[in-house]
Amino acid sequence: MPGTVAVLIHPCTLLHDPGPGHPESPERLQAVLDALRPPVPGGRELLWVEAPAAEPEALERVHPCDYLDRLAAVADAGGGVLDRDTTMGAMSFTAAVHAAGAAVEASRMALDGVPAFAAIRPPGHHAVARTAMGFCLLNNVVVAARAAIEDRGVQRVLIVDWDVHHGNGTQDLVESDERIRYVSLHQWPLYPGTGRAAERGVGNIFNVPLPPGLTRARYVAALDDAIGRATRDWRPELVLISAGFDAMAGDPLAGFTLEAEDYAAWVRHLATLGAPMAAVLEGGYRADRNAEATTALIEALP
Repeated sequence: MPGTVAVLIHPCTLLHDPGPGHPESPERLQAVLDALRPPVPGGRELLWVEAPAAEPEALERVHPCDYLDRLAAVADAGGGVLDRDTTMGAMSFTAAVHAAGAAVEASRMALDGVPAFAAIRPPGHHAVARTAMGFCLLNNVVVAARAAIEDRGVQRVLIVDWDVHHGNGTQDLVESDERIRYVSLHQWPLYPGTGRAAERGVGNIFNVPLPPGLTRARYVAALDDAIGRATRDWRPELVLISAGFDAMAGDPLAGFTLEAEDYAAWVRHLATLGAPMAAVLEGGYRADRNAEATTALIEALP
């Protein structure tokens, strides 16, 4: 029988309000949560865990105090526009701190033997150290990776980012850290305009930029190949997935062609590495497609 999967949630992440008509809406997360209510397809037992707020120390390993203070001040003032895509409401900073906390707790649970999924928003992979962008305030997956390294002594973390947009923030934050390898499959050209294959960091960056409209098999094979290159003679002790689902066919912000089973296939491939695994929700702007892909991911987690 399939084992237990932990699902990290917090009600405040549904209260982040980027404004009417914004694609990063609470409905996209609510659809995921609804899809995971019993009975869960595939017979998985889910352990629902209310995520703690990320500790200040964990956040400050990635984001300077003055940046965190600035986000808190915008929220305390009732919200505001940070850039053309990224808006905060009064609850947005609280939501972001709990989203980062969910990612940290998901990685801890994975290291303790329970694969985990952080069902959260706002997403994080575009956030750099001092700048919010692309709907992202805090870089959840990097906060989790740093916590695993500093608090648990993990020395090799693999981040796999299959969101259709390149995780420029994640790359910027880890590209000089040999303990973290970053693999990203993303549409090119597309926002934010980063993620060229030639961008290699200290040999720890593996970008796979591809055009829209290719066959599903082409995208699946390309990411599998990049994972193989990243882990050749380098076995991760923890795998973190930036699980954006905007590469699904029909997503309004991009042009990839993936289906839910493709995410399950990638999870099964990653499971062969034998490392603990946790996934963190990133993009995905059709609620129904998010629900389908999440269910497939949960079923496939080892």
